[in-house]
Amino acid sequence: MLVVAGLVLREAARRRLVLAVVILTALAVVLTGWGFSRIPYLSARPLPVEQVRLIASQLVILVAFMFSFVLALSAVFVAAPAISGEVESGIALSLLARPISRTSYLIGKWLGLAALLFVYTAASTALELVVVRSVVDYEPPRPLEAFAFLYTEGLVLLTLALALSTRMSGMVGGVVALVLFGMAWMGGIVGGIGQAFDNATVTHVGTVTKLVLPTDGLWRGAVHALEPAAVLTGVRGAGPAAAANPFFASAPPPFPFLVWSALWIAAVLVLALWSFRHREI
Repeated sequence: MLVVAGLVLREAARRRLVLAVVILTALAVVLTGWGFSRIPYLSARPLPVEQVRLIASQLVILVAFMFSFVLALSAVFVAAPAISGEVESGIALSLLARPISRTSYLIGKWLGLAALLFVYTAASTALELVVVRSVVDYEPPRPLEAFAFLYTEGLVLLTLALALSTRMSGMVGGVVALVLFGMAWMGGIVGGIGQAFDNATVTHVGTVTKLVLPTDGLWRGAVHALEPAAVLTGVRGAGPAAAANPFFASAPPPFPFLVWSALWIAAVLVLALWSFRHREI
């Protein structure tokens, strides 16, 4: 497994896709850093420090959403062709002809891709937060917790795309995974609208989508970790209407949901193993 994981990392290091993502991420950090540096000068007079930090806290959430979308795309596009591409090219057959089981092959792929995703998530998150702190002297209340939620969100999509890769071509599997990701995000908004209007049926739509694909619930966890206490207190006073805002979460995901997310990843990985074992190569 570790040998296959190492091969995945070496292959990713030499691919232009990874280089392109790194360059674009660095460019995004530079541009957002410049944007944060202009916050104190939004009005004719320099804004007070507390107001600058309040504005920065909300912009950090918007930037985190951008990065979560980039993570979703990156996870899908590296995992969707991971199995199908090598099966079609014959590389998988040559590797499996050696004393490597299909289980070791697939788990090794998953470990290598998960490690690659971890490095990218950690580096991009840390770099962005360092830039924000240096230009406006603001740091989110729980950055490590936000990182954990964002990484797990990407890991969910990576595992899903890898499972689809055992049966579908890379392009088809990638499109399916991204469509499901978008539907889950929209389902979360619909559920929030249901809470705002106290409509149990509409609220259940959001609950079901979070269980089918837990990405939106994990995103809400990242949002809650990034929100300052003053914002949480103020928006809670607005009542249930705040639930319809996809960039606000009044409470972290409950512990049972976190357990469900871990079980979801494990179950989809097991399903991928079963599918790959029963596929003719």
